[in-house]
Amino acid sequence: MANPILEAVRVSKSFGITRAVKDVSLSFGEGEIRGLIGENGSGKSTFVSMLCGIHSIDSGKFILNGEEMKVRNQVEANRRGVSIIVQEMGTLSGLTVTENIFLGNEDGFVRFGIKNTAAMNREASRLLEKYGFGHINATSMTDHYNFEDRKLIEIVKATYFGPRIVVIDETTTALSQSGREALFKHMKRLREEGNTVIFISHDLLEVIERTDSITVLRDGVLIDTVKSSEVGEDDLKRLMVGRELGSHYYRTDYDRPVPDDVVLSVKNLSVPGEIEDVSFELRKGEILGFGGLSNCGIHELGKAVFAASYGRTGKVTLGDGTEINSIRAAIKNGLAYASKDRDNESLVYGASIRDNICLPSIGDLAVKGILWNKKLNRFADKNARMMSVKMTGINQPVSALSGGNKQKVALARWLGKDSDIIVLDGPTRGIDVKVKADIYALMSELKSRGKSIIMISEEIQELLGMSDRILVMKNGRINGEITRSRNLCEEDLIAKMI
Repeated sequence: MANPILEAVRVSKSFGITRAVKDVSLSFGEGEIRGLIGENGSGKSTFVSMLCGIHSIDSGKFILNGEEMKVRNQVEANRRGVSIIVQEMGTLSGLTVTENIFLGNEDGFVRFGIKNTAAMNREASRLLEKYGFGHINATSMTDHYNFEDRKLIEIVKATYFGPRIVVIDETTTALSQSGREALFKHMKRLREEGNTVIFISHDLLEVIERTDSITVLRDGVLIDTVKSSEVGEDDLKRLMVGRELGSHYYRTDYDRPVPDDVVLSVKNLSVPGEIEDVSFELRKGEILGFGGLSNCGIHELGKAVFAASYGRTGKVTLGDGTEINSIRAAIKNGLAYASKDRDNESLVYGASIRDNICLPSIGDLAVKGILWNKKLNRFADKNARMMSVKMTGINQPVSALSGGNKQKVALARWLGKDSDIIVLDGPTRGIDVKVKADIYALMSELKSRGKSIIMISEEIQELLGMSDRILVMKNGRINGEITRSRNLCEEDLIAKMI
């Protein structure tokens, strides 16, 4: 290992009765990219959150450059030379791009007690150009940009001041291939400058290719640290789950016909600036995949089908002729939607697991207009356990869960509703290998029960492995249709995407 720049000494953290990190001791080398992997709930994010001042440490310590780090928040961590790009949204709404970049560090632009906003904007513009993100306007409100562009803003925010340690927590799941390449370029630059990158990702091949070494956590305990050049995906899976994990995630059937019954008809669906004149049909018991490059319109399509888009035109009609013109009508008529943006659109972030699971089914659970706690508790507990949510109990805040367990809750609420049509946008985004296999098995089981699924994904192998049909979008329009076949390969989809 290169000279240690950072050491964790018997670091521990508990949330109630749950010990999230247990006596973890690690050393990180100067000029190193270290992968940090593990199943959802393994302690990865808790470990780096303590390092970055997001969570307090129960016991143990971090030593940076030979001195113990004691930080109470992210601003203090930044000043000690430690920064993080988080998995979910790390920019604040209601602020400009410039204000987000320099949040907590505006002092450098204050003279005689007056903040020089023009100088801040000029510096932010210079940084955005330097990073290759010149299409982002420093003076614009951050809310005007999509999820990926906001992640690019976070890259600037987390690295412009030259931190010695940069944590990248599941950031690549929010980025297109071009966005990922931009991130990897900056990771390489940080390493070449003698800094250290801690890289968290569930894409094991990506971790192997982009890191020097990899540390594995399981149930909050350090399992091993290995050289990236000496391991394969199967080796890492074995370390993560403690046993051999089968490689057959995807469906193995290729010749099973889908019934002709149309359960959803979409005609001339448009959303200004996003999708244009999209028409398709979804059949009973079908998994219909939607794929395409970033900003092709697939994510907006999911919202539009669920009537959650502004300015939507066209028709979304169920098999019985019912038109879906509102979210209320969608839920009432058995249409479900799980957004790619879990924290802001799929879940009520400040509410409990129980309330999140029960919310779509409130009308069904009420008895003569009255909601009984006992009934709500039974309903939530049953569906949370069906999805194997790792929790202290159904009253635990959903915000305290790992990314994978949040996704399980997002799915559990619709399983409880027993929806017939489910729109899944990025169903395995930020999910570990075991939970990913569980979700694919659930999708296959729902299909066998005659449920219909629209699966929106940027993962080509996922589309090939799980879909009966794939509709490829480009520039807001459908650019091709591909039927399930064992002879399909990635190039068949890519050819219609570009």
